[in-house]
Amino acid sequence: MVKIIAIDGPSGAGKGAVGSMLAKNLGFHYLDSGALYRLLGLVAVRHKIDTGGNHNLTRLAENMDIGFEVRADGDNRVLLEGEDVTRELRTEKTAALASQVATSSQIREALLLRQRRFAKAPGLVADGRDMGTVVFPDAPLKVYLTASIEERARRRHKQLLENGESVSLRALEEQVRSRDERDMSREASPLVAAADAVELDTSELSVHEVVDTVQNIAILRGLM
Repeated sequence: MVKIIAIDGPSGAGKGAVGSMLAKNLGFHYLDSGALYRLLGLVAVRHKIDTGGNHNLTRLAENMDIGFEVRADGDNRVLLEGEDVTRELRTEKTAALASQVATSSQIREALLLRQRRFAKAPGLVADGRDMGTVVFPDAPLKVYLTASIEERARRRHKQLLENGESVSLRALEEQVRSRDERDMSREASPLVAAADAVELDTSELSVHEVVDTVQNIAILRGLM
């Protein structure tokens, strides 16, 4: 059985940074499930496909040429048809597209099998919003990360500034609230902590502190 660590939580809780660093430390494969939805939104725009048209989007979801690479420095590269689109995926525009397509149960179903195919030896660290509840419900370790809205908005603000985008912190706080409400209230795979997940508030913790905590839990559960 493949060793799987499922990490869920709202936007800005630290899933990506923690998940990629954990995968590097353990020598596991890595899945950024949120990137799949951002990629789908990006592909739809590039191919001029309406993000509200489920049929064509579902076909795209099933056939996208994508890949993930964890570099030696611990950072991630997301590849679309061989092109590094990591930077483009981090924009607010792409995030908004992802939020639109993620509400469709048909699209989520189409991406479900693709996500499960990432589970290969020696193991997988998967982060997203329904990894422990829907995609990998039998994962031996499930983690739910959260943080205050203010802290998550601050982190996103810093990331966008580093990416060359200018947006107000107050506007980001409102976007985080709206995204939380949309993710938690949608009918298809709503954001919720799995009943057996370890919950961690990362508001005042560094990425390294969270990774160390999860690794210690993984050791106790025989995953390392």
